[in-house]
Amino acid sequence: MEKEPSLNVNGGPLRPCSTDPLTGFFRDGSCNTCWQDQGSHTVCAVMTAEFLAFSKYVGNDLSTPRLEFGFPGLMPGDKWCLCASRFLQAHDEGCAPQVDLEATHQRALDIIPLEVLETYSAA
Repeated sequence: MEKEPSLNVNGGPLRPCSTDPLTGFFRDGSCNTCWQDQGSHTVCAVMTAEFLAFSKYVGNDLSTPRLEFGFPGLMPGDKWCLCASRFLQAHDEGCAPQVDLEATHQRALDIIPLEVLETYSAA
């Protein structure tokens, strides 16, 4: 798998999202992506209790540990490379988390308008 260029939504270098817990499609701590990343794990989101409950409700439980996969489960405050479509769904439902724009990959813009992402900027 060959990574897309590591650029954020502002066109600058992609900053790491999280190494604890370790995130990213490539499990490199960044929201890097490639054409095989069908979920577009490109949005560096700051988890909230509300978003984690929403995600669990829609069938993508990010809060329950899955130790067999080395996944500790996410808690409010954790950063995670979230699927762009899941973020957009949460936006539409009024419970989208904040995002770190410098750590959000520019390919997120294929799915989410920049104006929407800027609304949730954690900076």
